[in-house]
Amino acid sequence: MPLVNHPTGNYRFLPGIAPYSCGVVAMPGHEVVHVIFSEPLGYRAGFEKIEGFLDSQDRPRASLCSIELRSPKPFSFQGFGELNAEYAEILKSWGLFVDGVNPVARTNVSPEFLANPEVVIHGFAYTRPTVQHAKRTFVVAGGGELPDGFLDAESIVERGNLTPEGLRLKSEFVMNLMESRLFGLGGTWADVTSTNVYTIHGMDQIVPGVIAAQAGPAMLQGIRWFYTRPPIVEIEFEMDLRGVVHEIYLA
Repeated sequence: MPLVNHPTGNYRFLPGIAPYSCGVVAMPGHEVVHVIFSEPLGYRAGFEKIEGFLDSQDRPRASLCSIELRSPKPFSFQGFGELNAEYAEILKSWGLFVDGVNPVARTNVSPEFLANPEVVIHGFAYTRPTVQHAKRTFVVAGGGELPDGFLDAESIVERGNLTPEGLRLKSEFVMNLMESRLFGLGGTWADVTSTNVYTIHGMDQIVPGVIAAQAGPAMLQGIRWFYTRPPIVEIEFEMDLRGVVHEIYLA
């Protein structure tokens, strides 16, 4: 799938499905900046906070290019679809869609501990002009063991197989998905500054046997393991990636 220009967002995106794109990359002369809320906010209040922050940075709504959600517990496919419909309406109301396509990347996972009672925004990313560097900056959207374009239980890779071999096959699929999206954005593993894994399953075999073997130079930055579940029941392993120069913790 070729990259699509966002005409006012100063980034390009890999089209995905209605709830999110597969990833975003800043256009030349701009960078993607990653922002984390010091305290997560309910996602409607979170969008208000994002809008205020963008205003303070003299950036338009269209510069919002990625969202990170945290859900109280994994959804059924039907429940996930209902959340996605509400979420997409907010993006549409912001005028973010490009020719009817959602350009905003997303990760949505469910923390196993300290879960919030509602869906919250954990962080986001936006674009801004830069003359400080020419580094490629990007976000690869979160993905689990479900092929792009599919949102049904029957398409889950190794569905229900929680054996060590099943988990290895799941993680291999997700790594290949991450690599496909990364390369689609024009990036390489050497450009990755944050490799994030979301699972409650052990990593002792997966890290050396699957992730390190493929990620290569990205391993210099380490791996962040979030003890969380993916957002849909029966999906067990999720990842996302980013390559940025600047990160902000927003109070």
